Amino acid sequence: MSSRTPSTAASSSLRARVGHLRRVWGVFRQQPRAIWWTFAALHAAVFVALTPLMLRGGAEGDLPLYRTWATGALSEGRWPVMDFAWVYPAGALLPVVLPNLLGESLYQLVWLVLVTAANAASLWLLTDRGRRTVDAPAAWWWLLVLFLLSPVAFLRLEAFSAPAVVAALLLLGTRPRVAGALLAAATWVKVWPAAVVAAVVVASRGRATVVRACLWVTLVVVAVVAVGGGLSSVDGFVTMQSDRALQLEAPLATPWLWMAMLGVPGASVYENVGLATREVMGPGDTWAVHGSTQAMGVVMLALVGLLAVAAAGRARAGRAQARRAQAGRAGRVGSDAPAVTGHEPRLVLLGALTLTITLIVFNKVGSPQYVLWIAPVVAAGLWADAAAFRAPARIVAWAAGLTTLVFPVLYLPLIDLDPVAVAVLGARNVLLVVLFGWCVLRLVEEALAAWGRELPPRWWSRRVRAVPVPAPVAVLADATPASSASSLPAVHSRGARRSS
Repeated sequence: MSSRTPSTAASSSLRARVGHLRRVWGVFRQQPRAIWWTFAALHAAVFVALTPLMLRGGAEGDLPLYRTWATGALSEGRWPVMDFAWVYPAGALLPVVLPNLLGESLYQLVWLVLVTAANAASLWLLTDRGRRTVDAPAAWWWLLVLFLLSPVAFLRLEAFSAPAVVAALLLLGTRPRVAGALLAAATWVKVWPAAVVAAVVVASRGRATVVRACLWVTLVVVAVVAVGGGLSSVDGFVTMQSDRALQLEAPLATPWLWMAMLGVPGASVYENVGLATREVMGPGDTWAVHGSTQAMGVVMLALVGLLAVAAAGRARAGRAQARRAQAGRAGRVGSDAPAVTGHEPRLVLLGALTLTITLIVFNKVGSPQYVLWIAPVVAAGLWADAAAFRAPARIVAWAAGLTTLVFPVLYLPLIDLDPVAVAVLGARNVLLVVLFGWCVLRLVEEALAAWGRELPPRWWSRRVRAVPVPAPVAVLADATPASSASSLPAVHSRGARRSS
């Protein structure tokens, strides 16, 4: 008579099925065209899901609002920025208006075609221009995030700014002018890529080329706005955000959301009719509403300073290594000087991730697409140094899944302060705060290591870094240093290619 209980048998069966699925997935990933089949399946599924709506001439997500602005511009001559202050930078006019050129009824279709092209370009670069489709953990992870965040990844302006940032970071070493132009264009669509630009300016040796490209793009955008008569509103997107309260989904709003759920007097969720958002209020929220922007600025300045310290230390070590190598060729010293090459791309990407997650954690405004702010940097990090960015990749993947659970799945219960929905949002926000802490810790370690120091070996940070974070799928299982070592120098190299 078997001693196995039904629960033990069910558990064994489940493990066997999971193991079988993992083996099938591993075989599938070894197919050279598997990643493009997956890309096509994902985007085809989005097209099919929205086909009934498109046949009726409708639009989903934020697209009805975008289409209203586009119709007002093309049919009525009332252009955002030119004729009235707008919540977005002026560069967002291009992706908002362009899909309406073929008519309102085709707006959703043209938008999806453009988004598919942008995602294909980013995936092409993540697969080393199509040459590395089998061993490509960064490309698979990027597809995973697009799938997990599909309700916003295909229907909001981040659908264009996120792939542009992926492409810019991957081209930074070989095509700095193109990278700078892409970063500037993405920043003029949504502001958040400015954090990536700041990291490049501080930590990259190619900063001058990137800055020049950014200035040229900015000059073109401002000139177009000036010709349209909207120069006085070109910075309107900055002031329009300053008067907002605590948005429901912002990590900073978490204490007051829990107060409202627990029935604390004075705490509640309410609708901001003018902005069509839900906001939260409660006892002691004044500092968060009126002081969070200043706090974010102080933290950003401190982190930029820390990044500058790390970059200066790496530059100093690089110069010392070059002198030792030169002396070694002259026969005066040995050739066993420690190598410092390869640190700069990792430092740029770490700085970009740190500054971008800071924009989210200390922001009184929060939306589901904000996870797409950090995902492009993580994808580029996996491409450049998979081992170094494995932990943030797993954290962001989990955060992306929980974000989609919150919106749109649990959003109505969240508004009603359902405990499960509040807990899911709280878990997502905790992951973002954990990622912020990981980034700061790693940046401190980079700064100390750049100047020949390190944290105490028994300090709590070492234990935190050693804690495994389970991946939601097996996509990251083979993200080993060897899989990306060959591509690391290409992220940020100098020499003859830099002039291109």
